[in-house]
Amino acid sequence: MAIDKRTREMASGQGREAAFLFADEELSEMSGLKKGADFVEVLCGCTSHRYGDAVGRLRVFASGDLEISCECTPGCQEDKLTPAAFEKHSGRETAKKWKSNVWIIVKGDKVPLSRTVLLKYYNQASKSANGSHKGSNGRLSHRDEFICCKRCEKERRFRLRNKEECRSYHDAMRNTNWECSNFAFDRITCEDEEERASRKVLRGCSRSPSCKGCTTCVCFGCDICRFSDCSCQTCLDFTSNSTS
Repeated sequence: MAIDKRTREMASGQGREAAFLFADEELSEMSGLKKGADFVEVLCGCTSHRYGDAVGRLRVFASGDLEISCECTPGCQEDKLTPAAFEKHSGRETAKKWKSNVWIIVKGDKVPLSRTVLLKYYNQASKSANGSHKGSNGRLSHRDEFICCKRCEKERRFRLRNKEECRSYHDAMRNTNWECSNFAFDRITCEDEEERASRKVLRGCSRSPSCKGCTTCVCFGCDICRFSDCSCQTCLDFTSNSTS
C-alpha cells in the first residue's frame, strides 16, 4: 500500500517528541527508562511457570504502536515483537492475555502493563480505528488497491467495500504468483487492457476522489480486512490484540 509521508505522520503521530508523551512523574519509578525522538522505552518481561522470566525492552510510540526487543538470552534475535508475540515467545502458558501477562518493573515490583500509563496511546489508537475510517454512509471505508499480474504485469484494481472483497485482495497479496485468471469477482484475462493512469488516481476515498492516502480511506486493520482464520502474521497479531 503506497501512502505518502504526510499521511503516515497523520496516522502514526510521528513528530511528537517523547518528552510530551507522558509526564515525568508517570515514568520516574519505571526501570530501564529511556526517551527517544518519538518513543519512550522501559524494561519489561513476561513470566512462564516452566521457563521463568523472559525480559525485554518495550518501546511505546505516540502512534500507539508497541514494540518489544527480547533479551531472554544473550543470543536472542527476536526484535520488534508485538506484546502478543513476545508473550508467546516467552512460553507463557496462559497466552492471549498480554495486557496482564507482560509486566513492567515499577519501584522494584512487577506491575501488569494494563495497570500502567503505557497503554494510553495504544488504547486511543484502538478506539480511533473503530470509527476513523467510516465513510459518508457510516460504513468502514477502505481505498481501492492494485495488484500486478505475474504473467502480463498489468495492474488490476481490487475494490474493498466488504469483507469478501477484502479477503479476495488479502489472499491475492499473499499469492506471489497471482494472475488475472485468479480474480474472484470479475472475468479478467491478460488480454484485457490495463486501466489508464488517470483512472488509477481515483481510489474511492470519500473525502477526495484524487486522494493519495489519508486517515479516511487508509485502514491499518479492522474486522473487515483482518481474518481470524488466516495464518499470516498480520491477521494473527490483529486477532490476538483485539481479543485481549
